[in-house]
Amino acid sequence: MSRYRNDDAQRYADIFKALSNPYRVKIFMRLASCCIEASPCGSDGQICECVGTLGKDLGIAGSTVSHHIKELNRSGLVKIKRHGQRTECSVDLSVIDLLLEFFKLAEPV
Repeated sequence: MSRYRNDDAQRYADIFKALSNPYRVKIFMRLASCCIEASPCGSDGQICECVGTLGKDLGIAGSTVSHHIKELNRSGLVKIKRHGQRTECSVDLSVIDLLLEFFKLAEPV
């Protein structure tokens, strides 16, 4: 019997689809490392980086960074919070737990 529910399978598919782009992986890894190291980060325990900061050194336009963050948000990997002209992003820490659980379940028994 499978240990995965159908809704879990769809959630994992959405996450891995969002992470199928190397720029999104880089952005996600930057956010994840800052959130995990800062633990908790930001004033509300989640906010880590502004969109402008996340795009540094990626060699892509700011609008492209925004698009990638939007896709990460759509998949549930990243939370977005707007403060006037600033857009702050953070990793949903429950997604880190979900991914850890996925890879734990994928290990051979």
